[in-house]
Amino acid sequence: MPELKFVEGGISVDFRGQISHVNDLNMSEIERFYIIHQKDSSIIRAWHAHQHEKKWFYVVKGSFTATFVKVDNWENPSPALQAEIFQLNAQQSKVLLVPEGYANGFKANEPDSILLVFSNKILSEAVKDSWRYDKEMWVDWSQYVF
Repeated sequence: MPELKFVEGGISVDFRGQISHVNDLNMSEIERFYIIHQKDSSIIRAWHAHQHEKKWFYVVKGSFTATFVKVDNWENPSPALQAEIFQLNAQQSKVLLVPEGYANGFKANEPDSILLVFSNKILSEAVKDSWRYDKEMWVDWSQYVF
């Protein structure tokens, strides 16, 4: 199964302002996108998983603790699975590609953080492949209080 990977971008600044880019991102598989505006940094958005959907995550504003778990059993996943944890922020212009088969969880590290999410499935397909698990599984979110 493919692993999580970053597609690096860059930030260019001059007297006109700033341009953040990820020019090497291949968007040929992307079918839709949505934006998560996390106004409250105490809210935990976890766990949401897809067996067949890939996602790409890009922080537009602020920062997030992003967590991912490769699901071993969709009906009854092991509570002992190890999460991969990343600190993502708008100052690092890069996209995180998460292949199918993963559960994801997010917590904004600062108020008004914004996360752009791309998906390779249209909404009607994605909702048929939507798995939810308790937010307390796999990660002790209390250690990610900023």
